[in-house]
Amino acid sequence: MLHLNHIHKVFNEGTPDEKIALDSINHTMNEGDFVTVIGSNGAGKSTLMNIISGVMLPDMGTITIDKQDVSTISEFKRAKMIGRVFQDPMAGTAPSMTIEENLAMAYSRNKNRTLRKGVTKQRKDLFREVLESLHLGLEDRLTAKVGLLSGGERQALSLLMATFTEPSILLLDEHTAALDPARAELITNLTKEIVKKYHLTTLMVTHNMQQALDLGNKLIMMDKGQIILVVDESQKKKLTIEQLLNEFQRIRGTKLASDRALLT
Repeated sequence: MLHLNHIHKVFNEGTPDEKIALDSINHTMNEGDFVTVIGSNGAGKSTLMNIISGVMLPDMGTITIDKQDVSTISEFKRAKMIGRVFQDPMAGTAPSMTIEENLAMAYSRNKNRTLRKGVTKQRKDLFREVLESLHLGLEDRLTAKVGLLSGGERQALSLLMATFTEPSILLLDEHTAALDPARAELITNLTKEIVKKYHLTTLMVTHNMQQALDLGNKLIMMDKGQIILVVDESQKKKLTIEQLLNEFQRIRGTKLASDRALLT
């Protein structure tokens, strides 16, 4: 499904500020895998997401999705295969547009563009149906501006929009980090439901180590642009946060950088 082969990315190459963001990353995700990604700030997690989505291109290496080499394909074209939810609830939606207009835009992402009206009666019925699954009452607010929604409501809508067309890959970039605990739990539960319902191949970056252990069937730990640990489903179920921290220290010979959010 997703294959990363020797992905390398350097920022400010040849200058005093040179930084190796990704150092020969190799990783394969099979169809239906739900992989959580942890690591301290600067480990390369967000760069990895940007490389997969096409926001950035790798300096070296290849990215394959559904057996198609997308290494040099633009973000716009990859959007037909990839859904992404960002940390900021304000990202991923158009605040000046209505809920139904945002959903119409997401619905058309992997379809050929036409001059037909984006919000038809048939589509409104579909939108109401999928919005009901969120249990937030948004199905009765189709014409409300998205900018008027709460952070949790917007993130729920962003998640729905990202998965509406059942993408080949779903990228979740710390998508609960900016929410209060109650809303974060809501979005986490919605994530589990949607990923399971559509059997989505999912890569989720999180600073919450307990969340990383609780969700998905595989966990990877990154540090200094490298994947330093891969934990499969059977191992993951037995792991604790303390054991993860000890494993980092065993591999790197030092404690994981102090990061308050990492331990929540």
